[in-house]
Amino acid sequence: MSVVDTIKEQIENNAILLYMKGTPRFPQCGFSSRAVEAVMSCGERFAFVNILENPDIRAELPKYANWPTFPQLWINGELVGGCDIICEMAASGELKEMVAAASQADGEAEA
Repeated sequence: MSVVDTIKEQIENNAILLYMKGTPRFPQCGFSSRAVEAVMSCGERFAFVNILENPDIRAELPKYANWPTFPQLWINGELVGGCDIICEMAASGELKEMVAAASQADGEAEA
């Protein structure tokens, strides 16, 4: 399986997916820390990929997404954006709505 196929599979199989530096418990950069805090404040489960442990994904995802930086939040197969966009959406309440809707739809799909 190619790296791009792996990325596509991760995005397709996870309704809420955060590509970040580090893990939610131990973010490895300030941007990832702020982004994971915003996503966690929504109160729903989400998947993550630590790009520091996945150098191939770190190299290929910016090309695939046409988004040069990390973190990257994907919801329902669509790129939401990076840290600034995630934090702005969290402040406005839009992120919580979007995450809740994706989580509910994902739960229905599993049932």
